[in-house]
Amino acid sequence: MSQVPERGIEEAAARSASLTGGGAGRVGRETVRHEHSGGITWITLDRPEALNAIDAAQRDRLISLLRQASADPQTRVVVLTATGRGFCTGADLRPKPGSAPPPAPGPGDVARTIRDGAQALIAAVLDCEKPVIAAVNGIAAGIGAHLALACDLVIAAESATFIEIFARRGLVPDGGGAYLLARLVGVHKAKELIYFADDVPAVEALALGLANRVVPDAGLEKAAREWAERLAVGPTRAFALAKNLVNRALEVDRATAFREEADAVELNTATADAKEGMRAFTERRPPEFTGR
Repeated sequence: MSQVPERGIEEAAARSASLTGGGAGRVGRETVRHEHSGGITWITLDRPEALNAIDAAQRDRLISLLRQASADPQTRVVVLTATGRGFCTGADLRPKPGSAPPPAPGPGDVARTIRDGAQALIAAVLDCEKPVIAAVNGIAAGIGAHLALACDLVIAAESATFIEIFARRGLVPDGGGAYLLARLVGVHKAKELIYFADDVPAVEALALGLANRVVPDAGLEKAAREWAERLAVGPTRAFALAKNLVNRALEVDRATAFREEADAVELNTATADAKEGMRAFTERRPPEFTGR
């Protein structure tokens, strides 16, 4: 693993500050775009001049869109991606030029900010009842890396890089970083990534299990769309129940896991898709799932 040059990140952040007035997006421009088609909701971070560092407003917008997608029966899969050279380089906390410095935090303020901010964003991905695909187009650092790793499937462009950047700033990982990494790569490797804060190129991320696929940069959208289209015609409720079981698997004992599995199977049996799947099997034809 090699160190990614931080100058590019810092210079992009500086350019962003001059264009946006600190953490806010450019006036008149939507910096978190979304569209829906064919059962797929695409959510795109669109502030490439800042390598898609996110401010509080963008973070809250992401949370809202993920929660909407989770509840929307017309959405059967979510794709999370970004424009430019950065997927997301973390939280954009720069104050607006000329604004007064924030007051010193009181007891509990920092913990509350983390709970309501970074942790709420990662929880929105983990708790979304639809499969979420991350299409990682460039640098994913800090909370940006955790945003990708919280997704159910991760497709990385060859130029993508994952960075646990916190130690470079003297910080503790937030946004569920330790929780996610320990589950994805194991305790010892998680500590290595956190302590050294080295960059992890896409090919290495694939070998570690941080990504499912690595594709050429030009093929990232096509690869994400292919997987999204397959999931969009699948049994959506079964996916939701399976996602919950997998997310819980490392948190509960065997007896609890087996009980929750049995409950999930029973719940799923009542869905229209489960009934259609069994009919299609007996009739020897492909199933036509509706997501119900």
